[in-house]
Amino acid sequence: MAMPRVCRAETEKNRTAIRQASSRLFREQGLRASVSDVMSAAGLTHGGFYGHFRSKDELAAEACAAAFAESAARWRKRIGNAANPAAARTALIEGYLTAQNRAAIGTGCPIAALATDVARESPGKPVRSEFRAGLERLIEMLAEVEPRPAGAARAQALTELSTLVGAMVLARATDATPLSDELLQAAASSLLGPGKDSRRGRRPRSRRGRRAR
Repeated sequence: MAMPRVCRAETEKNRTAIRQASSRLFREQGLRASVSDVMSAAGLTHGGFYGHFRSKDELAAEACAAAFAESAARWRKRIGNAANPAAARTALIEGYLTAQNRAAIGTGCPIAALATDVARESPGKPVRSEFRAGLERLIEMLAEVEPRPAGAARAQALTELSTLVGAMVLARATDATPLSDELLQAAASSLLGPGKDSRRGRRPRSRRGRRAR
């Protein structure tokens, strides 16, 4: 017997809520966030989890994929709003190295938030393959706006993304100190040239409710 349409809709709604909650919590707390924490954040009971996912490993993979999809959508929007590839590259770099992105861990870059945890997972865990796929997608997007031939563009994108992520990880680890601002400013200056870092380390008046770039 086919599942009633209203029941299917409710099931998909709940699954989406779990995926969104886990995507945020795993970025905020790492993969150590429990299933109970995720279900509570989704407004659901712990007992209903296995009606949607076979395991926490499966959930972690979907949450990781969802986080990268959010980042890719933001990047596509910035690229689409830019007048040319050079302006798109600048928009991606400037949009990443912000105090808002530093503060918005739960909605920000999954590379900076999850790389260390993913590295600790065993090689066969599905979250590893989703992380690699998401990382490749962002590398390709950055390479597309690099002012270099294809092979050199990828190498440059790898270097620049490593700089962006490294600066963000260190800035978050030293937040609320002048050093945190310096890290963001230095990365922007290195990637975009002197004088391009004046706004990067400024803190928003309110650190809550801001979405990452």
